[in-house]
Order: sequence, then C-alpha cells, then structure tokens
Amino acid sequence: MTPVRLLGIGAFLIGVFVLVPLFIRLSGRWDLYYTLTSVALLSVGAAGVWLTFYIGRINIGQGAYALLGGYVSAILVTQWGVSFWLTLPLAALTCSAVSVLIGLPILRLRGVYFAMVTLVLTEVARLTALALPITNGAKGITSIPLPGKLSIFGLTLIPDFATLENPKLAFYLMAAVLMVLTYLVLWRMVNSRLGHLCRSLQQNEELSASIGVNTAMLRVLAYAISSFFGGLAGAMFVAISQSIYPSSFAVSDSVNFMLYCFLGGLGYVFGPLLGTLLLYFGWDLLSVAKEYQLLIYSGAMIILMLVLPNGVLSLLDRKGGQK
Repeated sequence: MTPVRLLGIGAFLIGVFVLVPLFIRLSGRWDLYYTLTSVALLSVGAAGVWLTFYIGRINIGQGAYALLGGYVSAILVTQWGVSFWLTLPLAALTCSAVSVLIGLPILRLRGVYFAMVTLVLTEVARLTALALPITNGAKGITSIPLPGKLSIFGLTLIPDFATLENPKLAFYLMAAVLMVLTYLVLWRMVNSRLGHLCRSLQQNEELSASIGVNTAMLRVLAYAISSFFGGLAGAMFVAISQSIYPSSFAVSDSVNFMLYCFLGGLGYVFGPLLGTLLLYFGWDLLSVAKEYQLLIYSGAMIILMLVLPNGVLSLLDRKGGQK
C-alpha cells in the first residue's frame, strides 16, 4: 500500500473516531449520531451487494438477509436470553447458511434472471415474518433490551449500554468499528488470490472454468459472504431500534443497497461507503422540495449515472489522468 493511501486511511479513521464525535459534542447535534450510525450500517450491507457485483451478478435481495439477521438476533435475545454480542455472528452465519441453500440453484442463472429472483427474496422474507408465530406476525418483536456487557476472562471490553449516559455515542462507535472491519476484510479479499479469481468470473466465466477455476464454488462463497454482511447490519439495526417488524426492511431497501454501489462506483472497494453517504444525506437535503423530492432525487440519480457511469470515485481516475 502506498504512503498516500495509508495517509488517506489514517485521516479517515481520525475523522470517524475523533473529529465526528468532537464536532457533535461541540455543536450539540446528538441526533447526528443516529444518522451516521445508520449510514455506517447501511454501508456494511451495501458492501455485501458490491461483492456480488464483483463476481458479475446483480443482487437486489440484500434487504431479505438484513431482515433475517435482525429477526434471528431479536429472537435469540428476547426468547432465549442469548447475549446480543453472541447473536451478531449467529445471525450473520444463519444468513450465510440460508444464502448457500438459495444460491446453489439461482447462482446458475445469468444476468437479469438472477437479479429478478433476488428481487423477490425481500418480499418473501417479509411474508414469512408475517406468517410465523415465532416472529409475532405484524406486531413484530419489541422491547428488545440494549446490548449488555461484553467480558472476556473477567475483563470488560464493552460496558452494559443500559448503564451508559449516552448510548447513542456507543452505538455510533460500535457501528463505525463494524464498518471499518467490513471494508478492511473486503479490501483484503479483493486484493488476495481469491479476489483475483472472483474478478475472473466478472470478465469471462467460461474462460475461468476452462483453466480449472471452480466457478460454482466461488459464486456461492461470494454470495454467502455478501449475505453475512447483510445479516450483521440487520442485527445491529435491531439493537439500535430495540424492535423489528416485517416491514423493517422492504424491497426499496434492497434497491437502495444496489444504488449505493452504483453511485459510489462498482470498480472501487470503498464505492458503497461513499454512495451510502451521498444518497442518505442527499435524500434528507431534498426534503425541502416536499412533493418534488422523489422527482428531483430520481432525476439526479439518472444524470449522475449518465455523466459518471463508473461512480463518483471515477472522478479520481479522471483527475489522475489529466495530470
């Protein structure tokens, strides 16, 4: 990694963990903690969608795995008394297991066929949550307790959130750490041998298979990791809202996960993160337009995709080329 990239990453971490909390403390805008926490968690889910793009598949079903992860965590915490910290990996692994079962047949489909199948997954997950007694139907699961203390060998790593004076800050830091770890794993994966093999699927699957690459295994593995991230994000959202309903994640959320990747840049690991930040705040800023909000938002998205088909981060490449 070049010194410039290391400097950029260092500046980003200082901004996330030092400057943002300092600014919020000085300004008194405590509501920004929830906003930035949502951005961080949405970017985690979008990172998984980006990974499926990386193998040449369009994934419009991430909302289903976020909903599943949220319900798994909520059920384990409220009905079985499992620690929230243990439910995080369990929820993510459950989503991975389900995605493997679903992915084995549908990942054989190409292009728009795979995309259309994933599009119905979120609605299927919602209807399932409505029908099952364990999910409490349309009433959902409420009064979910705040995350408790996390200790290892008697050493407290994370205090009980219920005892904190400002749990919003704790949730923000927790989401920020999860976001940083997610993109670190994603970056390391993309720059490993596994990542190069996944990239070969995007370029030419037949050629990859002809040289001995197990394309079926790679597709399923990438989809499982993608769903893992979606489950993590969903479980964290449940802890923050302390409730979950069948409508907590809808088809529109799955579409937004995909749009975050498009806007930031499909060719860049950190594209989903930037795309989430821009779209989330962009939508809020357009609220002043009232009934024209959706029209302006849609028009801006179309223009951006026409002008910057490779995402906002492609501007860095253009600038570098001009030099």
